[in-house]
Amino acid sequence: MPLSLSRRNVLARAAGLGALALPSSGIAGPDMSSSEPVAKAMEEALSYARSQHTTGFMAVRDRTILVERNWPAPDTPLFRAFAYETTPEGALLEDVASQQKSWVSMLVAIAIDKGLIDVNRPVLDYLGKGWSKAETDREAAIRVIHVLNMSSGLTEAFTYEAPPGSMFFYNTPVYAITQKILSAAAGQPLETLTRDWLTAPAGLTQTAWRHRPANPLFTAAGNTMGLVTSPRDSVRFGQIVLDGGLASDGTRLVSQASLGAMFQRSPANPAYGRLWWLNGGAYSIRRGQKEPGPLIPAAPADLVAALGALDRKLYIAPSQKLIVVRMGAATDLDFDQQLWLRLTKALA
Repeated sequence: MPLSLSRRNVLARAAGLGALALPSSGIAGPDMSSSEPVAKAMEEALSYARSQHTTGFMAVRDRTILVERNWPAPDTPLFRAFAYETTPEGALLEDVASQQKSWVSMLVAIAIDKGLIDVNRPVLDYLGKGWSKAETDREAAIRVIHVLNMSSGLTEAFTYEAPPGSMFFYNTPVYAITQKILSAAAGQPLETLTRDWLTAPAGLTQTAWRHRPANPLFTAAGNTMGLVTSPRDSVRFGQIVLDGGLASDGTRLVSQASLGAMFQRSPANPAYGRLWWLNGGAYSIRRGQKEPGPLIPAAPADLVAALGALDRKLYIAPSQKLIVVRMGAATDLDFDQQLWLRLTKALA
C-alpha cells in the first residue's frame, strides 16, 4: 500500500495527540510547509523503514510531529516474545531490549543526584564481595563507572579478562548488575524506583518493567526483566534529554550535570557513554569491531542513541531538536546509516 504524506492524511494522524503534551506549547501538528522534494524524501524514508519490518516510527522536531506511522507486526516467534498489547493510538507496546540500558542510565543519574550512588566507588560497596567470579583484589578494582561504560574487564560469565577500564566489551549480563546496584542503593525494587523517580513524574503512562517470557535469548543474557514502552513514551523520554532533565510540566527529574555525564565518552570507546551510544567520535567499537569514523556517518555528529535488539531505536539529535523512534523486528546490518541517508534529505 503506498504511503501518503497528503495534508488530510497527516492531519488525521495528528488528531488526538494531546496526550503527547511536552513543555511550553506542547506537541504541534506536522509542519505542512515542506517542499515537494522534501515530502518525497520523507516518503522514501518511510518506505525504507516499512520495508525493514518496522512496526512503529515517529519523528519529532522542536516538539512538532513530522511523522507517526504504525504498521502490522511480523508473525515470528522471536518478535512475539518482544511484543505486547496495542495502545489506543494503534502502536504496539514492545520490550525495547537493550534500549533499557539507557533508561537505567537515567535512573543512575537520578540516584547520583539523590546521593545514593557514587560511580567512582567499587561495585562491592553496593553488592558485597563475591558479586563476580574475579579474584577478590581484582573484583575490588571494578567501579560502578566501569559497569556503566562497558569496561569492567569481565567476561559474560563474570570471570576476569582484563584490568577494568582497559577495554570495551558490550557485556549485557554484567550490565544487569546495574539494576541490582540501583535497588541496593535505593532500598527499593527497580520497578518501584522507576515509577517514582521517572515514569510517574514524567507522565510516561505506557512504560513499565515486565517479566519476560521463557526464552533462551533472555536467560542467556541474564536479564529476565524487560522495559516495555511505546513510540510515544519513547519520544517523551527523548524530550526529557533535549529539555535538560525536565518533565513536561517543568519538574526537574535529573540535574543537568548528571544528565550530561551520561554522554561523556568512555576512554575505551568514544562511541559509548554511560549506557548510551554516541555519534561523532573518532572511531567506534560495535559488534566487537573497531571502525574508523563516527558511529553513524550520515547522522548528526551530536546524535546520542538508545539501541536495542531487533533494532529498537531511539535517536536524539540536540542540534536539530530532533527525536526519532523506530520499533519492530530485525533490520539489515547497515540500517542506521541507510535510514539516516534518507532522513537527512527528508529533514532538509
